[in-house]
Amino acid sequence: MNNFFTGILVFLVGGLLACIFKGGNKLKVVSATSAIGSILCAAPALWVLFNNVNLGYAINFNPLFKTVEFVLDPLSAFFVVVISLMSLMGVIYSNGYLKPYLQKAKNINSHIIFLTLLIASMLLVVTCNSALMFLIFWEIMSLSSFFLVIFESDKKDVLKAGVKYLVFMHISVIFIILAFALCAIASGGYDFASFTQVLNNNEHLKNIVFTLAFIGFGTKAGFVPFHNWLPDAHPAAPSHVSAIMSGVMIKTGIYGILRVLSLCGTPSKGIAYMVLIISLISALYGVLYAISQHDLKRLLAYHSIENIGIIGIGVAIGMLGMCYNQPLVSALGFCGGILHILNHSIFKELLFLSAGSVYIKTHTRNVEILGGLIKSMPYSAILFLVGSVAICGLPPFNGFISEFLIYFGMLKGLLINDFFALIALIFAIAGLALVGTMAVLCFTKAFSIIFLGMPRSENAKMPTSDSDKSMLIPMGFLAALTLLIGVFPQYILKYVLEAANAVTGSNYTLSTQCSDLMSTISLCALGFIVFTLVLMFIKLKFSNKIQMHETWGCGYDRGNSRMQYSASSYASPFLSMLKPLFKKVFDIEKPKQLFPKSAHFSLHIDDIEEAYIINPLVKFDEWFLSKFESIQSGNIQSYIKYGLIFLVLIIIGCLFIG
Repeated sequence: MNNFFTGILVFLVGGLLACIFKGGNKLKVVSATSAIGSILCAAPALWVLFNNVNLGYAINFNPLFKTVEFVLDPLSAFFVVVISLMSLMGVIYSNGYLKPYLQKAKNINSHIIFLTLLIASMLLVVTCNSALMFLIFWEIMSLSSFFLVIFESDKKDVLKAGVKYLVFMHISVIFIILAFALCAIASGGYDFASFTQVLNNNEHLKNIVFTLAFIGFGTKAGFVPFHNWLPDAHPAAPSHVSAIMSGVMIKTGIYGILRVLSLCGTPSKGIAYMVLIISLISALYGVLYAISQHDLKRLLAYHSIENIGIIGIGVAIGMLGMCYNQPLVSALGFCGGILHILNHSIFKELLFLSAGSVYIKTHTRNVEILGGLIKSMPYSAILFLVGSVAICGLPPFNGFISEFLIYFGMLKGLLINDFFALIALIFAIAGLALVGTMAVLCFTKAFSIIFLGMPRSENAKMPTSDSDKSMLIPMGFLAALTLLIGVFPQYILKYVLEAANAVTGSNYTLSTQCSDLMSTISLCALGFIVFTLVLMFIKLKFSNKIQMHETWGCGYDRGNSRMQYSASSYASPFLSMLKPLFKKVFDIEKPKQLFPKSAHFSLHIDDIEEAYIINPLVKFDEWFLSKFESIQSGNIQSYIKYGLIFLVLIIIGCLFIG
């Protein structure tokens, strides 16, 4: 554990040290220190996973916090490895992404400090075993990420998104505090170990605590209906911050849910079904709204909600396995959910970084006005395609493996002798299959409209070269990871199972059938790759011998961008079947003359929760607070008068009480 805390210190000192340097050297310094910090933090975590042991370290604070224990068990170690690796990729990528801002003489000192602070706080959150200290690190994580989101605070929409994010984070922490407070009152202590005995002996308290914790941590993770901050905050933040937030930070919410579950022991069936239903709704809701988006980063943000739902489905299947005493179902569910945490971190970070490359080169996130970028940005296009195939859960990439485990767990769960479980699992299988189908629709739209065809605007014609190497290298590394996990899943599954066992408190093992399946998948994936390479070799070998000729086109000369599918027209046939689930906002300027000078039509899809719940609440709040505007007059004499009136009332009240 000494190496772990040294790594935390290196992160923090590196952020401060980088501020001394000038220009791009700041980012080089913070990248170097982050690499050292990541290695130091990940080394003990990997040792814990490889040896299936726990590491602990106690620090004696003041009388309020007393002794705070930091623990690296397989669950914490798994998250430490994910946070360390994914955060480092984001920091390296920032070297290229922030170059234009440095050229405009923008001060990035605070950005660097908050970036390293975010990484350090996430690492401390997943290792701290004291409720009070956990909440402090949790708040540091929320505040540092808030300042990262509002990096471009001169833009009104960015500031609005940041404030919205901060409000949601403070609402979430209220529920976490309530959950921990109930445990602390019942146990008389603040350490997680003392919570375990109390929760295991009180079923009613256990259900209340888990529900409160699920709302609090679920808001951070982005479960529906607690998701509303996420589609605004991710697009507002710089792309490397969006990648870290979506790939890593929201997973701390999943960690919180898993950690509370490990304290609770076997959950009640009602709680397990609640998690399954919310997760299934989140997955469907996220992918459905992703299809309707024109903003590339907003599209990816909704896919974060979708994948959090998929992770939740895996966790719920694991919980149902515990409830019905089905060890194999539980192991498959938790393994699928936990592995999807890693997989989503990899391919979602890859996609956000690819989106950042597109934005830096074209200065727009609007999919509708892009096109043809594969010609000028071939590497970014290929890497985005890899991430797209992975997120759709298609072989031979990593997304397929974790979703396969979840499907396998649900299929094994059909053998549970319970009618309600059978119906729930059938709907879950169908729902997850529909999610996969819609994900394919969404990413065929995104890739084809952005990278294929002809440029639809001057923005799309701007790129003359691909992204900086400092941006492409981390993207290439992440793409390689998606392939390695997809081709060799059997080598990582053992360590994922150890993390799952840390949640259940059991010593589950996967059956020989499951292990054989993973080996078979590996062989099939290798065969598919070899077959693809052979086809590519044949194409390259004989392509020069093929003569291309223009065919007669019936007077057709050549295409133009207006003859192509737009993102809206591509998705419209599917979305038109689901009209009640959307609120459509039209922006129309109709032609007013025989030869009109201008005409305009655009369609924007609003989130129904924001349109019908959040916005009315905000308007009511504004109306209510406006009734007190006259009190805030700015007149010092009035404030003195209010103070005197308050003092008189207090004195009178004390006299009556006395």
